[in-house]
Amino acid sequence: MSSRDRLVGTACGVGAGAMWGLVFLAPKVAPDASPMLMSAGRYLAYGLIAVLLLAPRRRKVVGLLDAKAWRALAWLSLAGNIVYYLFLVVSVHFAGVAASALIVGMVPVMVAVWGLRDPDAPPLRKVGPPILLAALAVALIGWESLSREAAGRDAASVLIGLGCGLAALLSWSAYAVGNSRWMARLPQVSAHDWSLLTGVVTGGFALLLAVPAMLGAGEASGEQWARLAAVSVGVAVLASIVGNAFWNQASRLLPLSMLGQMIVFETLFAFLYGYLWEGRGPTVIEVLAMILMIVSVIWCLRAHRSSAVAVVEGEH
Repeated sequence: MSSRDRLVGTACGVGAGAMWGLVFLAPKVAPDASPMLMSAGRYLAYGLIAVLLLAPRRRKVVGLLDAKAWRALAWLSLAGNIVYYLFLVVSVHFAGVAASALIVGMVPVMVAVWGLRDPDAPPLRKVGPPILLAALAVALIGWESLSREAAGRDAASVLIGLGCGLAALLSWSAYAVGNSRWMARLPQVSAHDWSLLTGVVTGGFALLLAVPAMLGAGEASGEQWARLAAVSVGVAVLASIVGNAFWNQASRLLPLSMLGQMIVFETLFAFLYGYLWEGRGPTVIEVLAMILMIVSVIWCLRAHRSSAVAVVEGEH
């Protein structure tokens, strides 16, 4: 892996985090929409946009996939989109943005540990400390925010929210690992096209979800439907189209153990957007946690760079 690949891959990881952080605001912007309706709306919009963008090249792109790749797209679409977002929205509703960002922020730990089995991964003694540092940063942010946001909520609601957050964590971790593996198996499919194909399959699942979601919506006002439509299209374009394209490019350029560290930026941007929405600045503990996250990523980058140098020297 060259220095340029690391730099471009890292930039793509940051871009993905900036786009994905927006999804934590969606339940706040459209609080009257149910989790099922929000998931259906977002991914129907994502699927429609993906179909339109893929249409001019559909025969060429579809011809690059076999039956196994389509099955992979099906479970990746469920794990990384439909199931993940359903649980995330429920978590935001019941436990708040802080709890959701805290739990999803633990994805780097799970993915990086999984990636240590890869042949090009650095030893645990090098990446272990930055992984623990990232976990500490997420714990600090979560502790500070949970103590504030959970106030006024009953214990049962918070417990449901945390349970759904954990389910979202497991679902997205499985997607992150599986998506990286399949991107490596299909070098003939560009990162952008893979994202669009995922959108098409996700849109198909969203159609199945839309009917029961709309039946359960009750008598929503025109303003509520308009707000939901705007949020759905905005999140679909920015998070699903642009964000996924960034992430797929990062998946192609970075090893899995390093890729996991990039997900911390989703948490950072989620809290940044939360501050803007609430009209406040971060607390001292939150600033400290953000610094720890940034140090963790830089530390991990240095670990991979020194590991790459050692491999080159060993070959000579």
